[in-house]
Amino acid sequence: MKVKKAAVLPESMLVDADTHVESFRQTRHNRRTELVEDYVELIADLITDRGEARQVDMPYRGVFLTEAGLSLAGKSRERHQIVENFLCALGISPETARVDAEGIEHHVSLETLNAFRDFLRKR
Repeated sequence: MKVKKAAVLPESMLVDADTHVESFRQTRHNRRTELVEDYVELIADLITDRGEARQVDMPYRGVFLTEAGLSLAGKSRERHQIVENFLCALGISPETARVDAEGIEHHVSLETLNAFRDFLRKR
């Protein structure tokens, strides 16, 4: 989903209504997918580490992932690692970067994620 670039406005003015609405839509979409992405990432990590994801290891009953679920978990993990590494590169402590990345990873645009990745590659 592409978001229109907002024109640069004086601080006292709001962005135009269409841009504002689209920003809210994008944020709501990201919130809806956040839980699913975290869940499949956890399942993939448990399966990789222990060979299975058991009910006692998570708040839901034991499950396995389809190829689509594994792909989603991989993409989510990659986003998390890029954001976490970027925050560390800015001087944020590893502990804080890990926690903050957990929320940011779901709301960062592809454009911003690519900028983070490019920044890290140039270091």
